[in-house]
Amino acid sequence: MTAERRAALAGIVTIDGGVMHGTPGFTGTRVPVQTLLDFIEAGDTLDKFLHAFPRVQREQAIQFLEMAKEQLLSECVSS
Repeated sequence: MTAERRAALAGIVTIDGGVMHGTPGFTGTRVPVQTLLDFIEAGDTLDKFLHAFPRVQREQAIQFLEMAKEQLLSECVSS
């Protein structure tokens, strides 16, 4: 992961061994990013996720999804 990507991720996702045993979570919350992926996998909307977890900001969720998409696409291209 590049320093630029790491810096961008810092405001979106936090990984702290003292919080949720180091599970990646949305910065400023105790909501694991995996929860958003689980909602989407179950066919739920972003709005439903945000309603269930109001401490997660819409922009955080969107930026996380965009970064995950970019990472996946870059791995597919480099394969």
